[in-house]
Amino acid sequence: MILPISIIGTSVLRKKADTVNKDYPDLQKLIDDMFETMYKTEGVGLAAPQVGHSIRLFVCDAAPMTDDDNDTFPESLKRAMLNPEIIETFGANISYNEGCLSIPGLHENVVRPDGVKIRYYDENFELHEETLTGNCARVVQHEYDHLDGVLFTDKVGMLRRKLIRNKLANISKGKFEHNYKVKMA
Repeated sequence: MILPISIIGTSVLRKKADTVNKDYPDLQKLIDDMFETMYKTEGVGLAAPQVGHSIRLFVCDAAPMTDDDNDTFPESLKRAMLNPEIIETFGANISYNEGCLSIPGLHENVVRPDGVKIRYYDENFELHEETLTGNCARVVQHEYDHLDGVLFTDKVGMLRRKLIRNKLANISKGKFEHNYKVKMA
């Protein structure tokens, strides 16, 4: 089932998400629906708060962004990460033009470390630890931020933030184009 995407201004996007437990109601269905929603909206990642669930869960599939020379994502690129913890970031700080399904139509340059080491549980609650680089690391960091109530626009420079303030206000009021279901505040 395609889920509606929460748009900036929706309170769930600014909350620190709660730990998710094995007994979370319909957890596997939520994960499946998040993947379906992510693919339908042509995203490469989707965090549970973006679909109205304040839990520490995100899904990602960075395949559309990968460059085999710079990206590391063991095995398949498709992941559901529950209760993730970034253990360390490393490498050069790289600027990249990011967007977000919760902030449609806006893209800004965001500086992030090129690598990340992350520990998480999969949908079977098996523990994993992986080291990711390049765009895969960027996608994971972006989605991880959602679990802490942080949006990519919070990471742009102060001057740029002032310049996009009106655009963000308009988006939060529903003044944007989209081709997917949305949920407003």
